[in-house]
Amino acid sequence: MIQCVIPDDYQYATRGFDFLNTNAHIQTHALGDLSKDPEADRVLASADVLLLIRERTVIDEAFLARTPKLKLISQTGKISRNIDLSACEKRGITVVEGFGDPIAPAEWAWLLIMAARRHFVAAVNGMAQGHWQSNIGQSMASQTLGILGFGKTGKQILRYATAFDMKVQIWGSERAQAEAKALGIAVPASREQFFATSDIVTVHQRLVPETEGNISFQDLSAMHSDAVFCNTSRAELVEQDALVRALTGGKPGWAAIDVYDQEPIYDVHHPLLSLPNVLCSPHMGYVETNSFNLYLNTAFDNILSFYRLAADAKK
Repeated sequence: MIQCVIPDDYQYATRGFDFLNTNAHIQTHALGDLSKDPEADRVLASADVLLLIRERTVIDEAFLARTPKLKLISQTGKISRNIDLSACEKRGITVVEGFGDPIAPAEWAWLLIMAARRHFVAAVNGMAQGHWQSNIGQSMASQTLGILGFGKTGKQILRYATAFDMKVQIWGSERAQAEAKALGIAVPASREQFFATSDIVTVHQRLVPETEGNISFQDLSAMHSDAVFCNTSRAELVEQDALVRALTGGKPGWAAIDVYDQEPIYDVHHPLLSLPNVLCSPHMGYVETNSFNLYLNTAFDNILSFYRLAADAKK
């Protein structure tokens, strides 16, 4: 029996996907947050396969020492820096990746943007505390949305912005800028102008060596005092401590954040949670039923393919 372990399934959401438990040759175990689950060491020690939920689990030498039987890692979504590929190669562990869909993360980004712009959470919380119409927000129409990065998710955000009658401008790689220009979408003359003239900046870049830390304190400080900065992509795209410094200085005036340098966060005194002008969510962009179904189906199919190929090779 092949032992397949799904670590860091915070909500044990994978237990609701029957196809993970119906193969007669594969027994699947879901573990919660590995830092808290008392079964973690015992179950990991028996693992032939890891099915990873995005980049939640860091696979390094120390982790691999806990999985002596491991032969395969099947990552949902693209392989990222959470996996030490050299360490896996040394141990003869195969690593395979899948793919996702931009709909769920784009919708979550849009939800955060709108909630931040209309001060939705403050209004709801105020009413729960006995206040009526305690604040005032701004509509999206006619505002300028700056999309940083123009891949699948960035293009989905463009569709939403168009439906809301927003002005849109693009910044990013040469490819992103060229593609935007070809579609007739505004591309500012400079990076500084992009940040300075956007009422809202939403980040949709991939984290690669070229983009790590590319959003600087200077970029953020160029935004105006009523602008919103939204990051649902990767925290590491922003220069270390730059966002807290910029927000404390009043530019931009607001932020909506779904990603953090260290996850999960249980510290209620985290710097971003302590700022009144920041709306924080617990990395929920891809955490959605259809998205999980696609991710998990693909990752599980990759596991089945691996063992079919292994069996064929023995014939």
